[in-house]
Amino acid sequence: MSSDELEKHAWTPRAPSERILMALKMHGALTSAQMGRRLEITGEAARQQLVKLAEDGLVRDERRSAGRGRPSTYWHLTEKGQARFPDSHAALTVELLRSIREVLGEEALDRIISAREAGTQALYRAALADGGSLRDRVTRLAKLRSEEGYMATAEEAGDGSMMLIENHCPICAAATICQGFCRSEKAVFESVLGEGTTVERVEHIVKGGRRCTYRITEARP
Repeated sequence: MSSDELEKHAWTPRAPSERILMALKMHGALTSAQMGRRLEITGEAARQQLVKLAEDGLVRDERRSAGRGRPSTYWHLTEKGQARFPDSHAALTVELLRSIREVLGEEALDRIISAREAGTQALYRAALADGGSLRDRVTRLAKLRSEEGYMATAEEAGDGSMMLIENHCPICAAATICQGFCRSEKAVFESVLGEGTTVERVEHIVKGGRRCTYRITEARP
């Protein structure tokens, strides 16, 4: 599923401002002209919406030079804008994880992560049981992740590998205080995508990236 398809079908905001925030979340920095083309409105209409969102502290602008000519203005989500895509029950989750670590110890927390990993692995394995090409498997995995709130897409990298792109992390707060969740997810991907599949994380939200991105390759016979 492409990012455009996901934007149309998995999330259908009605207000123009919501559509703009979603476009910046899914695609990163955009000019008002680029935003207008994505939303099928004029660049000026997009700019006016972006200015209003900037006044609310949800987006900010950045001037970029690209050789000769006038610099272009690109728009980004601010931290306040990112917060419009909430981390599910973040405060409660962090509090519970800290309590487990303090009261029961690190080993108990590891057991909880392992149990979550086993359950997720069983679910994904059943969904990918039909096999298919690497592209088919990664596309189905992206759909599963999107249903869980990761706003995921699958894209071909051009060298035979696939990119699994997650534009949002609904467990980011938990992953920030316990990196085991991130290690666990990567291990699950490698397991369910089949023997000979390698997963490399090339962008990481927890480490300051705009999104989590995985390069997925399959050993050739």
